[in-house]
Amino acid sequence: MPAYNAAETLQATLADLDRSLVDEVVLVDDCSSDGTAELARSLGLRTIVHETNTGYGGNQKSCYREALALDADIVVMIHPDYQYDARVLPAMVRFLRLGICDVVLGSRIRSRSEALAAGMPVWKYVANRGLTLIENMVLGQNVGDFHTGLRAYTVDVLKTAPWERNSDDFVFDTQFLVQAVHFGFRVGDVPVPCRYFEEASSINFTRSARYGLLTLATMGAFLAAKVGLRTPTLKPRD
Repeated sequence: MPAYNAAETLQATLADLDRSLVDEVVLVDDCSSDGTAELARSLGLRTIVHETNTGYGGNQKSCYREALALDADIVVMIHPDYQYDARVLPAMVRFLRLGICDVVLGSRIRSRSEALAAGMPVWKYVANRGLTLIENMVLGQNVGDFHTGLRAYTVDVLKTAPWERNSDDFVFDTQFLVQAVHFGFRVGDVPVPCRYFEEASSINFTRSARYGLLTLATMGAFLAAKVGLRTPTLKPRD
């Protein structure tokens, strides 16, 4: 759980988790000011606190380092803001255990009406659809939502993709999926009910626009490397 000011929503997120399926819950607090770390410790979570704010990508890096140190075989990343319905985790993990997928994403967009009815802003829906279409075309995938905050991976993905070299900002997620595809990992998704409300984390329009441009730049770099216009920089983790 990459966390930033999630004290109001953490317990609700945990309540949806099937704890019989989970060996350990790791929460990384990226310098919250609302007591997120203290609450996480009181709830018995393995809690790591950053001394300085590292950003969304930097937070995930700490999460994955800890997961690897714990010798996990499957790692699920979920935002602790209660936006994603964690009850779908057993289905996501099942796809991984059956060997059908190596990466499973929780898709917020089973249909346009459901996404908008859940409170997704229209501009965010349009941007998501446009970017996801481009990403599917460039990467040769058929995923419903490339920009979800609910993701499950086999440990082989974390051990292979060079995610330590990725951005510490939001585009980390896009770079990680490009790396997974580059190394031949199979990506799939499952529909996940989603909630939009004031306490749920969400980046504003300006940061979303920056994220969108960086996503397009990442796709451009992937295409350029694929057709030989630039040297691929992707290498497996050391």
